[in-house]
Amino acid sequence: MKIFFLFTFSTFLLSAFEQAAASAHYDKILTHSRIRARDQGPNVCALQQVMGTKKKYFSTCRNWYQGAICGKKATVLYECCPGYLKMDGTRGCPAVAPIDHVYGTLGIVGATSTQQYSDISRLREEIEGRGSFTFFAPSNEAWEQLNSEIHKNLVDNVNIELYNALHHHMVNKRMLTKDLKNGMTLVSMYNDQKLLVNHYPNGVVTVNCARIIHGNQIATNGVVHVIDRVLTAVGNTIQDFIEVEDDLSSLRAAAITSDVLDTLGRPGHYTLFAPTNEAFERLPRGVLERIMGDKVASEALVKFHILNTLQCSEAITGGAVYETLEGNTVEVGCDGESLTVNGVKMVKRKDIVTSNGVIHLIDEVLIPDSAKQVIELGGAQQTTFTDLVAQLGLASSLRPEGQYTLLAPLNGAFSDDTLRMDQRLLKTILQNHIIKVKVGLNELYNGQELETIGGKLLRVFVYRTAVCIENSCMVRGSKEGRNGFIHIFRQIINPAEKTLHEMLRNDKRFSVFLSLVKAADLDDVLSRPGEWTLFVPTNDAFKGLTDDDKDILIRDKNALRNILLYHLTQGVFIGSGFEPGVTNILKTIQGGKLYLKTVNDTLLVNELKSRESDLMATNGVIHVIDKLLYPADLPVGNDQLLTILKKLIKYIQIKFVRDSTFKEIPLTFYKINIIESNVQPIIRKEEPIIKTYTKIIDGRPVEVTEKKVTEERIIQGPEIKYTRITAGGSDNEEKLKKLLEEEVTKVTKFIEGDGHLLEDEEIKRLLQGAGTEYTKVTKVIEREPQIIEREIKKVHLEEAPVRKAQPTRRTQGGTARRRTRLANH
Repeated sequence: MKIFFLFTFSTFLLSAFEQAAASAHYDKILTHSRIRARDQGPNVCALQQVMGTKKKYFSTCRNWYQGAICGKKATVLYECCPGYLKMDGTRGCPAVAPIDHVYGTLGIVGATSTQQYSDISRLREEIEGRGSFTFFAPSNEAWEQLNSEIHKNLVDNVNIELYNALHHHMVNKRMLTKDLKNGMTLVSMYNDQKLLVNHYPNGVVTVNCARIIHGNQIATNGVVHVIDRVLTAVGNTIQDFIEVEDDLSSLRAAAITSDVLDTLGRPGHYTLFAPTNEAFERLPRGVLERIMGDKVASEALVKFHILNTLQCSEAITGGAVYETLEGNTVEVGCDGESLTVNGVKMVKRKDIVTSNGVIHLIDEVLIPDSAKQVIELGGAQQTTFTDLVAQLGLASSLRPEGQYTLLAPLNGAFSDDTLRMDQRLLKTILQNHIIKVKVGLNELYNGQELETIGGKLLRVFVYRTAVCIENSCMVRGSKEGRNGFIHIFRQIINPAEKTLHEMLRNDKRFSVFLSLVKAADLDDVLSRPGEWTLFVPTNDAFKGLTDDDKDILIRDKNALRNILLYHLTQGVFIGSGFEPGVTNILKTIQGGKLYLKTVNDTLLVNELKSRESDLMATNGVIHVIDKLLYPADLPVGNDQLLTILKKLIKYIQIKFVRDSTFKEIPLTFYKINIIESNVQPIIRKEEPIIKTYTKIIDGRPVEVTEKKVTEERIIQGPEIKYTRITAGGSDNEEKLKKLLEEEVTKVTKFIEGDGHLLEDEEIKRLLQGAGTEYTKVTKVIEREPQIIEREIKKVHLEEAPVRKAQPTRRTQGGTARRRTRLANH
């Protein structure tokens, strides 16, 4: 019994699963419509009708809760679900529609015009008889909307034209909506003409782009689906249509140039948004000529108008994004009766059905980013930048065949003062926003340097949720064009010009802090290359500090260094690079922790507001504060020092532990250490080559004997290597030694002599003065430097007249000493 129950239960589950899988989108949407109308009685469906039209839909959840279809308000209607009827005096639709043959069913569903035409064309006898048919029956409104000339031709020739047209709406087997699969091709009963079926996720089912508005009306000999238009024959491909349509000659030329036309002749399910000739004529001549003259750009242009899915206009009840053959996306939507592309009404004629897709004629040319010049990528929020680039003559320097990256600030980044600047200064500022090479967002990395067309080097900083260049961080909206990328930035980029020390020295607000830095022997730290974030208290932070107090601080250098180095952390941290509202923990050189976060675009350091942030230096960044920072967990053991700190720091309670001392912080965290080793050159000599030849001297032939000696010096391995250690602050010599051995940043090599390192100009002069008797070849292998120097000495052993001996003359070439420096690999 248990076995039988399990078998029965599993069979039930499998059957339910198969039914669910088989149910189509149309049936699911219809089920939702019944649920929405359940308060109206049995078998009632809720529909939405677009105001001002007769168009009704079983709606998706999205359209239902928006109360609109295609951007137009929709009213709610309650009607009997397909197959059910009302009964007088009862709620809902409790009666089942009678089942009749196909001809009778046409009357039941209200397709009386189709029923009438079936009668006069003598189709009636066939659809009342034996068989299993599917009839896609045009509604009465569909016949009224049919082109009057076509309509007249059908009615004037009912026995042939009308009869064939109705047969074109029939399939010789019963097909319910669940059987109508997306992309399916059916064969009609007229001349085996194709019927293209599309079944969309929003429940819309189309046949040759005609929408089924009332489906699944069962008949004794088939099924009737009411559709919203009269079907026309489909025979040609999209390519065929383009080749014969006069209004698409410009598109035809572009498709031929780009080798895309043949693609539209192959089997598939394409949607082509076809720009008319008028649309091409509205393009600026220079733009059109440039694109048409560039095969890559023209191919991108044409493919941007093609979807690899078939989208009939009746299936579009709201905006949706589709990928084009070009690779980027377009948004296809609707506005009332009109189709829109990227939010713009541009469709002149829709639903031209072909054997491999559908065509919608549009009156604008869609230009993808990949076919645009980089300066054309700027959007509405970057017009100030792009306009200035054009006005100041920089746009002409962006050659179509070049590669560039534009760092475009938002319009709001340009203040009135900036726009009133001298044009030469403004041009320099803009040059700092144009990179010489094409760099995409995914190619940027922390520590990268990018060279501008003005010769400046900009640093890249990559954080958890932001990418910044110098003081400005990116916002969404990067685009790639034909000759470059454009990235959008919050602020104007200000490249650093001075070191941290120079910036402090040049700003009187920081004079007290700078004097303490000097007293602690830390000014060298702020002068050398590196990557630091420095939180600098203004002089206001030291109000109440007397000269005696300052002397006490200076005398205790250990305490002073601990206090000052709590303001310094390794790495460059831009305020706008932090994720808003999230606390970021930074370890300082002193060893304590700083807690940073941004709130309403203001940087908070240990909950103290930074008065000015992101002041860029060549070796870091400064954030200005008006309070002295102090680690809350660091105790003070000296009464005098405690008194001084309490004067300056009132926002935290400073701990006091008598006789506690500050740890010593060695300066190894920034010092340069040198490891030296000597490598002797390997000298290899070749056998001398002696040759004799005759030359004319003073009109007389002279016999010359010459010896050629080749000598090579091979020097391998670095002689001097050094590295700057910026991480740590540890005084562990073994660890320091290991870091020095692992991290080699510069290699210097020289041959012979006392180790004097020649400057570049000195080397150049040495080489130029070596004389024409020497051929020198220098080879450098990255990471394992190797220099091979070859010296060829030509020694004249003898010069003599052919007939009369002459005194022997010798010319000895001297051996030049070679010193070479190889730097930064």
